[in-house]
Amino acid sequence: MNQEDYAPEDAYDAESADGDDAEATRRDAGEAESSRASRGWWDRNADDYQSEHGAFLGDDRFVWGPEGLDEEQAALLGPAASLKDKDVLEIGAGAAQCSRWLAARGARPVALDLSHRQLQHALRIGGEVPLVEADAGRLPFRDGSFDLACSAYGAVPFVADPVNVMREVRRVLRPGGRWVFSVTHPLRWAFPDEPGPEGLSVAASYFDRTPYVEQDEQGRAVYVEHHRTLGDRVRDVVAGGFRLLDLVEPEWPAWNTQEWGGWSPLRGNLIPGTAIFVCERD
Repeated sequence: MNQEDYAPEDAYDAESADGDDAEATRRDAGEAESSRASRGWWDRNADDYQSEHGAFLGDDRFVWGPEGLDEEQAALLGPAASLKDKDVLEIGAGAAQCSRWLAARGARPVALDLSHRQLQHALRIGGEVPLVEADAGRLPFRDGSFDLACSAYGAVPFVADPVNVMREVRRVLRPGGRWVFSVTHPLRWAFPDEPGPEGLSVAASYFDRTPYVEQDEQGRAVYVEHHRTLGDRVRDVVAGGFRLLDLVEPEWPAWNTQEWGGWSPLRGNLIPGTAIFVCERD
């Protein structure tokens, strides 16, 4: 769906739970339930998310996570000069901040997100980046459509079948294409999601892969996040047909004094918060 075809009407689901009184638990959650929960959660929370984090993310900045690692310096997709005329797919694009950064460097990005409301914020900010509303597990593109693919905390942490996403990304990439994505560092799942001292003590097994679920009074999932160990993530990459070129664990920089959920300078100076996988299509 091109930007000019995207209708800016409200996308809230009046029948879905607002999540304010959701019960947090650990239980199985399959592909369909996870996708439905993610679409609903991001549609309901996109306004608050962009209001709270929009200044940090910028309108045309490519930041890989709460630590503030910037693609401008990291060059995980390659040197900035090499991006010119490259076809790039951003998955879980939100308000398409990363895609605007790519477009400013001469790339031809497409911003894809599951959430209608997130893409409305992309329209609000503006720009010429094409927007597509779709599920990462069913990418609506022909084989070999892109030179690069990227995702900054988009899709991968929220899907029940990450290997399927990897295979879909591989399918739409050209041979030798690079795929870079960031997720919550798997080690963080052993600690409470708290920015203060209470978030520094191990509270759960790192090896417990049971999804984290927030559910309404009827037991319907309104938010789902899937835990994978570091080894699981590497195996997912390989099973999806990629070679792992690098695994980046950003350190917390001295300039960053913000708290973002469970991310904070206190925790960031002691344990990793983000893992970035740099992969290449065989």
